[in-house]
Amino acid sequence: MWSLLGLFTVATGPVPPFQLLAMTFALGGALGLASVVGRPGRVASLRQPARVWALGIGGLFGYHALYFAALKLAPPAEAGLVNYLWPLLIVLFAALLPGERLRPAHIAGALLGLGGVATLAFGRGGLAIRPEHVPGYLCALAAAFVWAGYSVLSRRAASVPTHAVTGFCLATAALGLACHLAVERTVWPETITQWLAILASGLGPVGAAFYLWDMGVKRGDIRLLGVGSYGIPVASTLILVAAGHAEPTAALGLACLLIAAGAVVATRYARPPSTR
Repeated sequence: MWSLLGLFTVATGPVPPFQLLAMTFALGGALGLASVVGRPGRVASLRQPARVWALGIGGLFGYHALYFAALKLAPPAEAGLVNYLWPLLIVLFAALLPGERLRPAHIAGALLGLGGVATLAFGRGGLAIRPEHVPGYLCALAAAFVWAGYSVLSRRAASVPTHAVTGFCLATAALGLACHLAVERTVWPETITQWLAILASGLGPVGAAFYLWDMGVKRGDIRLLGVGSYGIPVASTLILVAAGHAEPTAALGLACLLIAAGAVVATRYARPPSTR
């Protein structure tokens, strides 16, 4: 679903970032409300300590605010490369969790994945660091740390039910609306296609994806999730190629091979020999 976000965002037209954030997260929150309303046990999951709300809102809103700022202050492709340090950071931060162990294969797989993402970026012309773009790169780096921190700390909050993400999405939408009213001019979608792209984003990449991610980091192999996340930019590029918004290149093929190799290394060689 996250790999579809690039295509959907292109299709939303001139809607400004914070307005788009507010609209899509409102839809994502509404998606969660549909599974909560009429179920007292799930409604109770929205009552969480302040630290849980701080983690959820800080992760969702903090990451997206920094990411959108990065895209405004630096070239999107290069800012995206810096931002895609978060899968590697998840793999490394996971070693700090109780009962988790970071094996050399996890690091090797993560570095192969990072190499695949770097191949995508350098295949488009390289990472050009100009002084005026430094604030954008710093925002992208901060966003990577925020998302990795949110994902790993969510593992520590495994007792918090996934339905609580409903509240985080609605709060993020409210903060996005406040930022939009403060710094942007409202621009409504002009075509049915643009409205459908916003709807699809709110139900998928900025909706159901966050609920599924919450389940994954709390119940799955968080190191493997970090390594597997490198597939997102490649899948996103493949989708953009299929839709005619990007060109197929040798760099894309090499990136796919590197990321696939990283996933194989991390999944096969990180387990004890008796379980392979």
